[in-house]
Formats: sequence, C-alpha cells, structure tokens
Amino acid sequence: MSENKSGEKQNIITIDGPSGVGKSSVSRKIAAATGFTYLDTGAMYRGVGWHFLHHKVSLDDVAMMAAKLAELELELLPAPDESSDVGVLVNGENVSAAIRTPEMAMVASRVSAIPVVREILTSIQRNYGEKGKIVAEGRDTGTIVFPRAAYKFFLDAEPEERARRRVLQLQATGVVADFNQILSMTLERDKNDSERAIAPLSKALDAHCIDTTGITIQQVVEKILQIIADTGR
Repeated sequence: MSENKSGEKQNIITIDGPSGVGKSSVSRKIAAATGFTYLDTGAMYRGVGWHFLHHKVSLDDVAMMAAKLAELELELLPAPDESSDVGVLVNGENVSAAIRTPEMAMVASRVSAIPVVREILTSIQRNYGEKGKIVAEGRDTGTIVFPRAAYKFFLDAEPEERARRRVLQLQATGVVADFNQILSMTLERDKNDSERAIAPLSKALDAHCIDTTGITIQQVVEKILQIIADTGR
C-alpha cells in the first residue's frame, strides 16, 4: 500500500519530472538535508532494462520478461555522497556504471511502459515507502506510486537546457557526447514517457511545479525545503 489505512498523508517527498531537470541531484541533496532515504526509481528501471538486455530478452515477449523478472534480485546501494548516483546490483552484479548511459536511459523508458515490469517495481517501491521518510525520485512517484505523499514536486526545464546538462554530465565522466544526438534522445524520451498508456509522465494535481531552467541545483533545493517548511507549519 502507498498510504496508511486511515488515508492520511505519508511522510514522503516525491520529485518527478522529465530527464535532465536535475531530479537526481536535487533528490540527493533533499535527502541529505532532511535525513530521509533517497529512492531512485529510475535506477530500478534501468537495472531491469540491463537485466533484459544481458539475457537477450525481447521487450515484446511478455512471457519471457515475466520469467526473467522472477529470477531478478535488484538491490539499491546507498550513494557514497550527495554528488554520486545510487548504485545498483542485479543478481549480485554491480551494474551501477553500465546503467547510466544515454542508451540505457532509452531502454529504461521502454521498460517502464511494460505492465508486468511496472507492477512489480511499483510494489517494491511502495514497500520502501511503508515506513515513510523517503525522497522518491521518478516520473510517476507523486501520481501512481505514492499518491498520498505529503510533499510533491514536479521539476521541468527547456529541452535544450536539459540536453546541455546531460552532455556536460557525460563529458565529466569522460564520455564523448553530441549535443544534437542527446537533444534528439531527450525529445524522444519525453514523447515516449508522456504518451505511454501505463503511468505516463504527468504532474500530480497537488504537486508544486518548479522550472529549473537558468537556476542552480542549490536554488531548487532551497525552494523545495522552504515549501516543505511552510507546508509543515
């Protein structure tokens, strides 16, 4: 269950939005500032995508996907610091670096639209949230996974800004990235995530929307923390 039996709000912060808006960086900092646990739902979908590719599972073969999901052991590793990504183990193998490529982001977008995958991962994510005190980052955490979250945020930014950030992020890790290619992939992923039939990317009606174009990660964090403080009064 994503809410308690009384229907009261859960002590959960959800941060949704398209790729490249700074969700991960913001979520890590919010988790550090509040003492909450950071739940990177996107990393979970990337891990499943890696698992399917590793075993050469067709994303059109529902029966095979279900069989491979039954064999899957997915574990999130705490980030060593607030500037690092959450680690991911798939059946004991550390795939943390392998899942952070632009190609795996596209695979994750496809995988997240598959009902059997989403049903299982949503259940796992809700189990994480049973005790509250988590910062859940993703695309449907405020709408589908934790609809009773006490604090919901939706981050957005211009596509060109998001692509630029992604290029810089990849270059910082030594990966050569082409801006036009990344922009094209960003727009394609936006389209896929927004138009999918299952849990499409959308802003929860009660979420606070923050445009991150032209402002720093720290400024976004300060806005969110101020809203949380004001809401809790």
